[in-house]
Amino acid sequence: MGRLRALLGITAALLTLTAVPASADPVERCRIADKRIGELSGLAADGRNWYAMNDGGTRLTVYVLNKSCAVQRTITNSTDPFDVEDLARGADGTLWLADTGDNRKQRETVALHALNPNGKSTLYRLTYPDGPHDVEALLLDRNNVPYLVSKEPFGEAKVYRPAGKLSAPGPTPLEKVGAVSLRSTSTPGGPVGAGIGSILVTGGAVNADGTVVALRTYTEAYLFSAPDGDIAAALARKPVRVSLPNEEQGEAIAFDSDGSLLSGTEGKNQPIRAVEGAVELARGQGGDQRTDPTPTSDGSSQAQPPAETGSSSLGAFAVAGLLALGVVLFFSRRKRNAS
Repeated sequence: MGRLRALLGITAALLTLTAVPASADPVERCRIADKRIGELSGLAADGRNWYAMNDGGTRLTVYVLNKSCAVQRTITNSTDPFDVEDLARGADGTLWLADTGDNRKQRETVALHALNPNGKSTLYRLTYPDGPHDVEALLLDRNNVPYLVSKEPFGEAKVYRPAGKLSAPGPTPLEKVGAVSLRSTSTPGGPVGAGIGSILVTGGAVNADGTVVALRTYTEAYLFSAPDGDIAAALARKPVRVSLPNEEQGEAIAFDSDGSLLSGTEGKNQPIRAVEGAVELARGQGGDQRTDPTPTSDGSSQAQPPAETGSSSLGAFAVAGLLALGVVLFFSRRKRNAS
């Protein structure tokens, strides 16, 4: 009970009632009617097709969709993952699946699966320098260097990348290269409600030329300019925030070839929505603004949260307490497939 009270207090301190108005609104493109895709967690695009991946599963499976959300084919491999959470596509067509979910924070290694269009898969095991983390966001830079961003209910999201060249099966050690702090918002949506859901990083994406990076939460997308393709440097810049309201459990995000940002959620018959002009929005409104990075204990930099406006009240603190209780119960109930 003492730990729960502490968590409730932290949650109350984080909650902000009124957020800065969104700069763009998501527009529905289509709905995924295929019943096989009920736990959409990862999304990627190549200009012609979209690639969708469910959370968890007992084999590697990626669904190839057309832009009407209809499944054209599947790419599969018999490898049984532990808990896949995000998806990225390399310039050579390789699909990278982040097998990095760890709600109980007890995995000694996590993994990336590089799945080619013919279904051949290569396993790369990874180890953190500072103990287990639950990670649902994968960012792949223009050189196919992967970055992992942790999902933190209380505190800053941590950013990791391989300390050297990936080896198969490894493990390859990861190094911490930064951290991102997000302020809570009042945008509705997600399984744990407004506030807490708005700061949990549930997915990531990089546009085709590597110059814009996106992180998403259950209710928001944060767009970071990366003019030189450096993801670590990009995440230290001030982002543009775009709200993604009313998604049941929003975890999937990707950039399409037209510069729009695609967003998707778990659940049956759910839409794929697009924030049109997201790439230009990031470059124009947030691209050249850098935060004053705060050094962390390991020498990496921590991006400061984007500016918010708002007010607080006793009612807000009560809501915050309930949200904290909800998130504790939510994470304790979720079960994952084990290999």
